[in-house]
Amino acid sequence: MAKRGAIFDLDGTLADTAEDLLNAANAALAPHQLPLLSLDQDRSFAGRGGRSMIRRSLEKAGLDPDAPAQITMTNNLYPDLITAYSDGIAVHTHLFDGVEACLDALADQGWALGVCTNKPEALALRVLDALGILGRFGSVLGADTLPIRKPDPVHLQETARRCGADPVRSVLVGDTMTDLRTARAARVPCILTSFGFAAEPLRELDPDAIVSHYSEIPDVLDRFFPLAGDA
Repeated sequence: MAKRGAIFDLDGTLADTAEDLLNAANAALAPHQLPLLSLDQDRSFAGRGGRSMIRRSLEKAGLDPDAPAQITMTNNLYPDLITAYSDGIAVHTHLFDGVEACLDALADQGWALGVCTNKPEALALRVLDALGILGRFGSVLGADTLPIRKPDPVHLQETARRCGADPVRSVLVGDTMTDLRTARAARVPCILTSFGFAAEPLRELDPDAIVSHYSEIPDVLDRFFPLAGDA
């Protein structure tokens, strides 16, 4: 029988990547005299992808990001953002407190571990490697691993399969509405972290559980899928 699966989002869930992402966006924006983004005001946009950060700057400039000229500008600036991020991918990025102890506990309890992220796969692998936890996961699927991405449930289901988990006995640990929508579409539980990048109040999103520290996760996961019946 396939194992229970603990599937994690990356940005805002396993690691605080906001500062490096915003710095990369600013490196792309600055040569065009576009408004820069700040950690205090724009942290939630870091978890929405590079184009969302560029669109945020355009909005700050009073421009319509959906206008044809601004869509073209966003598409033109995006490769510069990715280059800048690749050059400074883990300067300020750090794991949230308790991640490694949590992963150790889950592995000891027989959970299969995977990462399902909308970050490009190559960048996700580099971040996880830089943080020293890449080898803990049986699968890492990024935005470009499959023809689809979150919130399509297949992204989550395939992540579970590739790490040796039963997709219907898996839980998605994330931080945003996208993660919640993914889990709902896959008909599996979703845990959201209170320290992530969500813009909305988490209780309004109504996930299956909210955690404020990684030490809470093993017990919460076990309540969803008790150990009995695992291979």
